[in-house]
Amino acid sequence: MLGFILADLRRHRWGVAAIALIVALATALGVAVTLQERAMRLGSARAADAFDLVVGAPGSETQLVLSSVFLQAAPLPLMPGRVLAGLLQDPRVAWAAPIGFGDEIDGRPIVGTSAPLLEGLGGLAEGRGFGRLNEAVIGAAVPLRLGDRFHPMHGHAFGVGLVHGGVTYGVVGRMKPTGTPWDRAVLVPIEAVWRIHHAEAAAGPAGPGGAQPDEGLDAPVDPSALLSPEATGLPAILVKPRTVADAYKLRRDYRGETTLAVFPAEVLTRLYGTLGDVRLVLAAIATGAQALVGAAILLAILVHVLQRRRQIGALRAFGAARLAVFSIVWLEVVLVLGAGLLVGVGLGWAGARALSNQLARQTGVPMPVGFMPEDAMPLALLLLAGAVVAVVPAVLAYRQSPAEALRG
Repeated sequence: MLGFILADLRRHRWGVAAIALIVALATALGVAVTLQERAMRLGSARAADAFDLVVGAPGSETQLVLSSVFLQAAPLPLMPGRVLAGLLQDPRVAWAAPIGFGDEIDGRPIVGTSAPLLEGLGGLAEGRGFGRLNEAVIGAAVPLRLGDRFHPMHGHAFGVGLVHGGVTYGVVGRMKPTGTPWDRAVLVPIEAVWRIHHAEAAAGPAGPGGAQPDEGLDAPVDPSALLSPEATGLPAILVKPRTVADAYKLRRDYRGETTLAVFPAEVLTRLYGTLGDVRLVLAAIATGAQALVGAAILLAILVHVLQRRRQIGALRAFGAARLAVFSIVWLEVVLVLGAGLLVGVGLGWAGARALSNQLARQTGVPMPVGFMPEDAMPLALLLLAGAVVAVVPAVLAYRQSPAEALRG
């Protein structure tokens, strides 16, 4: 029987391939939606693991987390510099690191910060931390080497490209891989970012090519500058509380008129809820598409069975039992639908993988695409539904009279 079925499928290979492809595309849509939504949740959760608390100026909690944790460029409001001094002197804080944005190199963000963040992100793989204002530590994925020198560019992410021609950073260290957007970042002393932009604000518009005079960055880093109540305003501060209880107390104390404190994981949970709603909508669309495809395939198979009335009649005339005819038609349909389902799973995985890779290149957030044990249940139900649908043409063939089929 199996040899007969395979021979029959080869005979109608183009029609079989078309039906299998339609099933594959409908299946791939649902698989891609599920895998991609999960990859975004896992990737963003891993990226936020290193940061317990973020303090910024009042505004959007989501944008504060996207900018400070995921390094998504956006103009954030500034909070007073005395907030950083207060956090650094707070006994509930293990470490606090300021964050300053605005510059980049070849599309990679340059982040002004302080030495504690280097250890907070896992430490150095090679070299040393910055000890002078014109020194930089690069993320694991930045294509520079120790000893390289570069000029930062200001404002490119916001549509304005201005090269700080008089400013040169030297690479003195490289971070260990973190699997987060910080692997694409270049870390420099926050005081350097302050000096550069204060000097440019005082000097006025840049000359040809955006070059600026030397801002005097060949000086040692002075940690005491961060303790000054008159320090320059900051868009965000990353905070590591000593205990869980301290984390909740700090969040309570720094949610007021001048500051906003958030747990990145809490903000992401709300985003996951939105993503989950979107996934449900897309999953409903995919299910509707699969139902329409199933109806169209059922119609095509019914027409195909009717066109094979003489062949089925010949089988019955040569002694094939009704159950054998039923089994042949049913197995052919199930094999075609099963092949389409398997191809669809592969296409869905490949589509989700390609989209995740593209998003990872744009955001710096690795997004792991993979199947989970619970993914088998929907696919098994889909195959079961196909097997049930295959009963309809099989019953039609089962009920055909050989005499009537041959006369037709």
